[in-house]
Amino acid sequence: METEQLQEVNEEMPEEEVIDQMTELENKADNFKLFGLYDVSDIKIVDPGMKRYINLEPKLMIKSHGRIREKFGRAKINLLEIFANLIAVPGHRGKKHKIQTGWKTGKYSQNMRIVVETLKIIENKMKMNPVQVLVTALENAAPMDGVTVIEYGGARYPQAVDISPLRRVTMTLRVMVQGSYDKSFNKKTKIEQALANEIMKAYEKDMDSNAMSKKRDGEKQADSAR
Repeated sequence: METEQLQEVNEEMPEEEVIDQMTELENKADNFKLFGLYDVSDIKIVDPGMKRYINLEPKLMIKSHGRIREKFGRAKINLLEIFANLIAVPGHRGKKHKIQTGWKTGKYSQNMRIVVETLKIIENKMKMNPVQVLVTALENAAPMDGVTVIEYGGARYPQAVDISPLRRVTMTLRVMVQGSYDKSFNKKTKIEQALANEIMKAYEKDMDSNAMSKKRDGEKQADSAR
């Protein structure tokens, strides 16, 4: 879009006016916000491994239509779209499905509405950019080590392994959604409030957070399997 607009600049225009127009277009691009609400230009991602897999490209409507199917393609999908897609299957655990609730329709609009309402609750309570809270909560709750099973001489043994950065992002988001679903299912707490509480607790490194407790348990198992 910027390239097309720059190409429309008259070549006969004075150089100073051309520079002014280019600067104005750059400022508009820099001031563009996610959903038109949240500025993501100053979001800080501390973890160097997760940084390349947390996509926060500002858009009014976040939807890739499932067209990104290349290797490591999730790195090109916006973080909030991955979050919304995981909300579509909150009761899925491995090969088992739990009872689903009425709000879980699988519709994109419904899932993204839950994400936006969750961000609004975080913003009202913490008085800061909710996208930054989500990113920091992900960094705090993402486990570094995990456990796999290896077979040696007919016997199976647990073995500690490093978790890849992309899996750290998606796995932590999934655990947050599942923990929030358990705390809201058949209860007065709505899923938006449960998600907001889960993210805020992970941001504060509170062990009452499902993601933080899962991280602690997983890393303890990894330490014992070394």
